[in-house]
Amino acid sequence: VQLQASGGGLVQAGGSLRLSCAASGRTFSRGVMAWFRQAPGKEREFVAAIDWSRSRQPYASSVRGRFTISRDNAKNTVYLQMNSLKPEDTAVYYCAAESTGRLILSTMTTSSAYESWGQGTQVTVSS
Repeated sequence: VQLQASGGGLVQAGGSLRLSCAASGRTFSRGVMAWFRQAPGKEREFVAAIDWSRSRQPYASSVRGRFTISRDNAKNTVYLQMNSLKPEDTAVYYCAAESTGRLILSTMTTSSAYESWGQGTQVTVSS
């Protein structure tokens, strides 16, 4: 199973980026997919998640209203549209996936709930 993240880069504050993460080797169409991030010297933190039906989409309070998570189950891909980027959004962004589809809302924000992880893509926001 591979999760391939892409779309990171350098952007000025206030700008936008769209991250993509494609899964191969296994389908997560019925499971939960998520994005986490890790800034230098900090622990990995939850950003957003989405279940297979798109009915549950929790967000970290720091990104709510600026970031939007979406998914294409036919393509086994999850996206993260990031608008109004701030320097504090600078981090390596990781996609994650689990296949059971049975996570409760509170565990969708927990990194240990996910069985597969992408390699990370760097997002740098300059002030």
